[in-house]
Amino acid sequence: MNKTEQYESLLPQVKAVMDSSVDVIANMANMAAMLHETFGFWWTGFYRVIGNELVLGPFQGPLACTRIAYGRGVCGTAWKERRTVVVPDVEEFPGHIACSSASRSEIVVPVFQNGEITAVLDIDSDKTGTFDATDATHLEQLVRMLYDF
Repeated sequence: MNKTEQYESLLPQVKAVMDSSVDVIANMANMAAMLHETFGFWWTGFYRVIGNELVLGPFQGPLACTRIAYGRGVCGTAWKERRTVVVPDVEEFPGHIACSSASRSEIVVPVFQNGEITAVLDIDSDKTGTFDATDATHLEQLVRMLYDF
């Protein structure tokens, strides 16, 4: 199964488990687990906007940074620029925050609720060049499910 087929198979599964009657953190946890299980990424998780920083939320994978400032690193940049950021090689991203030296590529997708960013989905791979427009498109669809039931 290619990447597009994997996402197309995953989308209805995630939709089926999203539950508007539970806290969004529970939905984030399930989404992170399903993405991590499906693709075997190095690290898959959410950072929540709390005040003027991103604070670690539900995730799958090794130890992570707990706080990221607005505009710092890939996550802070995606938050500041209000757009998905794809980084083929983290060594070439100015200001990359190395929570793990095993991380080689990264994608960060902002999560919007009523026009405001409430979190970012951060996914790291231990290989360069893992993420592309296919990932961006499908991950943007997935994070919309956190608030759109």
